[in-house]
Amino acid sequence: MSARTTLPWPLVALFTAGYLAPYLLPTTVGRLDSGLALTATEAGAVGSALLLSSAAAGFLLASRVDRVGPRTLARIGLTLAVLGYGGAALTHAVPAVVVGALIGGFGSGTSTAVAATGIAAQPDPHRITTVGLLGVSALAGAVYLTVPHLGPGHGQPLAAIALTALAVWPLTGRLPLATGPARSRETRAPLPHLRAGLLLAGTLLCWSLAQNALWGVSGRIGLTQAHLSEATVGAVFAIALGAGLLGVVGAGALGPRLGRALPIGGGTVLIAACITLSASATDLTSFASGEIAWNTLYPIVLSYVIGLAASLDPRGRWAVLVGSASSLGTAAGPLTGSLLASEAGFPVMGTVLTAGLLLIAVPMTAVAISAPGYVRTRTPRLRPDTAPVAPRRAPESSRRRNSGPARATVPQ
Repeated sequence: MSARTTLPWPLVALFTAGYLAPYLLPTTVGRLDSGLALTATEAGAVGSALLLSSAAAGFLLASRVDRVGPRTLARIGLTLAVLGYGGAALTHAVPAVVVGALIGGFGSGTSTAVAATGIAAQPDPHRITTVGLLGVSALAGAVYLTVPHLGPGHGQPLAAIALTALAVWPLTGRLPLATGPARSRETRAPLPHLRAGLLLAGTLLCWSLAQNALWGVSGRIGLTQAHLSEATVGAVFAIALGAGLLGVVGAGALGPRLGRALPIGGGTVLIAACITLSASATDLTSFASGEIAWNTLYPIVLSYVIGLAASLDPRGRWAVLVGSASSLGTAAGPLTGSLLASEAGFPVMGTVLTAGLLLIAVPMTAVAISAPGYVRTRTPRLRPDTAPVAPRRAPESSRRRNSGPARATVPQ
């Protein structure tokens, strides 16, 4: 029981610190737009550069965490996050803000790489992932509710990420300083399940792109197409983040009961329907329904995908690489959504994104079915009338004949 209730809290905290920057991307980009001399496109480019830097850290460090040492690498990542985001929050010089975002993004990616590698080596990576997503969702929701009351300026969300990294630093002392020689040799071994891992990374890139293509223009949909006020749109987003917390709790409660194929494949299909509803919304009911349902489902599917990536390699390399591919899709999402919306309108954008999600749901489900540990059917339970039959005893006469001493056979 203790193994079930004990969680590796340093890994959970590190996961939260690494994932907070992508979760706060909308408010970070919005504050850069309003607080600095940047256009909306330029502010979005800074946000994309931040996520690209985070993805680069994941690709670079996927196979080096055990070699360098989790504690050392985690502290390097948190230090870069504090210096990068903190410096960007304190300056109004655009070049310095861009450099700070790049440094901070690399620190976030480093923290995420260490967390993903450690979580993949745990007995129940899905459970730990859901706890991490719960933490980052709750923290991001608190920031979204707090930042508007702290006055104008670009620094508040960046400072929140830097302070989170600083708060996580003391917990790194409980991470291992280095790994044993045997595990270090294993990390230099070829990646297992290469085809499945590459397919999952490619599909998750597209999956994340579709999610953030909608997220990047959701505010504009509410304001211009659904004709809602800014306060109403903000309230919808706050409720949607709360629904995301419920989704994470639900994913943790379900655990492996449904396997991985149904939550990933079926959840992606439902997300596609939510995107269609949100993109075509013309009133409060349709807009709120789409956004809230989507934010409820998104973390559920994401937690199962991260658990699936962890199952492909217990050393965590696929978990890091797949997460980095997701960051690439996240970085390209807002620009993709803006281009589709400006060229064809929001409903057509939703149709295109929905078609893409339905297409990639097939290979994602296939990887989930073929992954290690996937259980296709339940073990049937025996009914009382089908209990195993005890072996029949030999007849009494046979037992008497065989009970005497064995006689030697003399060759003729």
